[in-house]
Amino acid sequence: MMSPEAKTAHWGARQALSKVPAVTVHFWIIKILCTTVGETAADFLSSTLNLGLTTTTYVMAALLAVFLVFQFRAGTYRPWLYWLTVVLISVVGTLITDNLTDGLEVPLETTTVVFALALIATFAAWYARERTLSIHTISTMRRESFYWLAILFTFALGTASGDLVAERLNMGYLPSAVMFGALIGVIALAYGVMKVNAVLTFWLAYILTRPLGASLGDYLSQPGDEGGLGLGTVVTSALFLIAIVGFVVYLTISGRDRDLRGAALPAHGRTASVGRARRAADGRDHRR
Repeated sequence: MMSPEAKTAHWGARQALSKVPAVTVHFWIIKILCTTVGETAADFLSSTLNLGLTTTTYVMAALLAVFLVFQFRAGTYRPWLYWLTVVLISVVGTLITDNLTDGLEVPLETTTVVFALALIATFAAWYARERTLSIHTISTMRRESFYWLAILFTFALGTASGDLVAERLNMGYLPSAVMFGALIGVIALAYGVMKVNAVLTFWLAYILTRPLGASLGDYLSQPGDEGGLGLGTVVTSALFLIAIVGFVVYLTISGRDRDLRGAALPAHGRTASVGRARRAADGRDHRR
């Protein structure tokens, strides 16, 4: 058993190594906000601004590539850079699905299955090389590469499955959002009450936040005769972007998404603990 002091040192050093934020309530709120923006911003750029799917995809993919370079080169987790990358990858993931379904007329059933298989293959390759899928160990370039590839496929899959349920199966935007929200609630109970594997429940909830956000975005932005509130993509995108900026500024100032597990380590203690923390983190995640 680890002493309380050792646990504090272990978690503090591990979080210092990680390139992603701690999983707090703020993490889930911003994630859902980002998924909603991904849906509405993609529609705004391609339809409202008449850029078209192809041009919008090229522009947003180029921006994503630039900020992924910055993210990979960053020595540690930076809230503004991380969440800006998430917003961009959310838009690109949406556009990939839209290009397949609207541009190439690939059925939503097909894209849902294909992206699900691609995500499973990514997880399988990630685990085969690293023996863990925990986001608490995103401290090397290879792990971060697997992480962002998985994130891209979760957004593409979530867009396809959300549109499949809400539009193709005619469930409607709001009922779809309620259904996906309820599924996330079930997963949260499975983790909190039944103690189901933390890594498994995290990724299941993460995947479902995408169709939840997409359904919410469509419900708010689409006209009333199509089952929405008619706010439009401009207003919906602006509201959610403002909310994201507010949360990111708060987290940047407070550090709540970095020091969740205990008091921050002194600089000399953190440096001395880096190697031990990485080995201990990997060992704990293997046992999960």
